[in-house]
Amino acid sequence: MAGPDGLLRCPWGAEQDDYRAYHDDEWGRPVRGDDALFERLCLEAFQSGLSWLTILRRREGFREAFAGFRIAEVAAFGEADADRLLADPRIIRNRSKIDATLGNARLFGQWAEGELTELIWSHAPPAGPAPCRLADVPATTPESVALAKALKQRGVRFVGPTTAYALMQACGLVNDHLADCHAR
Repeated sequence: MAGPDGLLRCPWGAEQDDYRAYHDDEWGRPVRGDDALFERLCLEAFQSGLSWLTILRRREGFREAFAGFRIAEVAAFGEADADRLLADPRIIRNRSKIDATLGNARLFGQWAEGELTELIWSHAPPAGPAPCRLADVPATTPESVALAKALKQRGVRFVGPTTAYALMQACGLVNDHLADCHAR
């Protein structure tokens, strides 16, 4: 689908300015680094059941509320921080998601540096053919099922196969830009 600038994009990234910027500059680009992947994992979990546009529009608020998603800092958050987050209108105020984020930070804080990055990227599938239509893009794959299972086995909360696949798309483990998309 052509955007207002005439460039062909995946249909979801063609119309809204927020989506267009995310689509063109970020989605599907390789992301490495534990803190950066922690942010994406958290945002994907918060998105569960909501529109991604809701998350994008609150992203800066999330970053401020969660100390830039620096694992070591979020791992040190206590009950007062959880209460503060529940009262913060800049983020999604869901107790289960907030508790999972804080618990996951504490867990990742115990891992060796680069361990989260290595675990996630070890599930990158081989490149496949470019999807031609949105209907060609799966919601889960065997690799996302395996990634979700590996994360859960290590104690990570709020990540299932669909969230794991969205993470894989967002972080460039897979390239699901449609075949005629300029960002591919």
